Amino acid sequence: MVRTATPLTLARVAKGRIKMTPAAIRNLVIAGWTGRDAEAMEAHIRELEALGIARPKTTPIFYRVAASLLTTAHEIEVAGDTSSGEVEAVLFALDDGLWVGVGSDHTDRKVETVGVTLSKQMCAKPVAGTVWRFDDVADHWDKLMLRSYAIEGKKRRLYQEGPVARMRHPRDLASLYLGKGRRLAKGTAMFCGTLAVLGHIAPADAFEIELEDPVLRRNIRHRYAVRRLPIEG
Repeated sequence: MVRTATPLTLARVAKGRIKMTPAAIRNLVIAGWTGRDAEAMEAHIRELEALGIARPKTTPIFYRVAASLLTTAHEIEVAGDTSSGEVEAVLFALDDGLWVGVGSDHTDRKVETVGVTLSKQMCAKPVAGTVWRFDDVADHWDKLMLRSYAIEGKKRRLYQEGPVARMRHPRDLASLYLGKGRRLAKGTAMFCGTLAVLGHIAPADAFEIELEDPVLRRNIRHRYAVRRLPIEG
């Protein structure tokens, strides 16, 4: 049986050239608890424990999520006001190799207290429509920066910021997920883990996410609004 693919149109940037091409994503994986620094990872685990979310059974852990949740839209719809975003580097294994972009593992925090796997299925997973060829950043991967902002009304506050070096290297994650030496199958997207928030985890009217490459002096940015739907029972 052929698995249905989620179509995305991505601007693939390689060696300074941009090519708009379709991509078909059949597998979506959310890697959690990917921190290299055990102390920083423990801080994020405690953040979620304060919200009633149980510790993971392993670190890292890999959640399989419906690929249909991926979207490059600038608005998502959620139930109620208990969800929030978190910025992550995202790997895309496409027909012409490995690419990297930025996304938000938008998650319902109330449902997360019931079950993390279930909560990962509750919200769309916004991603930017631009990706970089992984080989172009591989030699300076640890210098890349992740950043997010939470927008509530007219207030815009820095929500997360830090280097991707705080998370395990993407090739390490792929090996831990699939087995040593194996690569992500074509049509797979993998979220690579997030940073602790600055302040407290909270919902917002919109989130901005960013992946910065200070070596090649470029950024990938994406902003999405959060439309909150009423809970009727």
